Amino acid sequence: MASGLLLNRGVLTLGIHCQRVCRNVSVSQVREKKRWMKSYTHLMAKKLKLEGPPAPKPRSLQPHWDFHAEVQSFSSRLQENFSLEALKRAFINPCYLQAEQERRRALGLDSETTALALKDNIQLSEKGEGFTKSFLSDWCMANFPRLRREGVESVVAHLTSSPVVTYVARNLGIEDLTMSAECPVPDDVLYSTFMAVIGALEESSGAEQTGLFLRDFVSSQLIGKDLFDMWTVVDPMGLLVEELTQRNLPLPEPRLVRAAGASTVLPLFFVGLYSDKKFLAQGPGETLVAAEEEAARVALRKLYGYTENHRPFNFSPLQPHQQPLIQAVSSN
Repeated sequence: MASGLLLNRGVLTLGIHCQRVCRNVSVSQVREKKRWMKSYTHLMAKKLKLEGPPAPKPRSLQPHWDFHAEVQSFSSRLQENFSLEALKRAFINPCYLQAEQERRRALGLDSETTALALKDNIQLSEKGEGFTKSFLSDWCMANFPRLRREGVESVVAHLTSSPVVTYVARNLGIEDLTMSAECPVPDDVLYSTFMAVIGALEESSGAEQTGLFLRDFVSSQLIGKDLFDMWTVVDPMGLLVEELTQRNLPLPEPRLVRAAGASTVLPLFFVGLYSDKKFLAQGPGETLVAAEEEAARVALRKLYGYTENHRPFNFSPLQPHQQPLIQAVSSN
């Protein structure tokens, strides 16, 4: 009993002591930011406004860079069987070799020392560009057999244009590996680098695997693209008349289907085209001439099989009956 009273008294005494200590301790508020941070941030923002953003640096000049490891990672990421030597050569542009030699000469090195044991990608780029245009042409003719030769050439020209190729190259990470004299990498250098990568893939894995690569990454850029955004047709009605004449069909007859707001500043006309009393297509326009041209374009899309609801492109693995297409491309 006495021990219990002593224990309770000790606990009570300890609690009173802790209260007294807590009363004497003053708690000060700690700021999240240092006092000098505001002036420093203001100074850095003013400096950035006066001098502009710093010049970009290529990835190879940044820390933790290993070109061999990056090339291996690029090959593994795309799940392609590249020859590492050919792939490394595909990223080395002539402008980089020239700039590197000039930099070494500026350091006072002799010609033997400044010589680089590297080979540029000119040959691979020419090889890849030729294969790309040949394969895409055959692929377009296989998917749109009724499309005219001029239309196929326009589609291929769009797919191999600099904006489309550089867009694909940047999204594949080719820009970070490109050895160029300028940073950021110019579009023409990035274009030639991408074509060199295609040439390196053909040299490493053959024409069949390279064709699948182009089909998956380049041909897919046609998704959601209108035919006449790539193919400029000045006289669609004249082209429609020519197509119907070749098919031994009667000439098209335009008829006004409906109109709205003809006396306002925003008129709308719908013109329908008929051939031998059979409906071909209709199109809208602010004038009768514009509506007739749009109706002719709609009719041409139907004739060529390039409509908005056309059959989706086949991105499945190649079947045995598709092998001659790749063999024909590789033989050119």
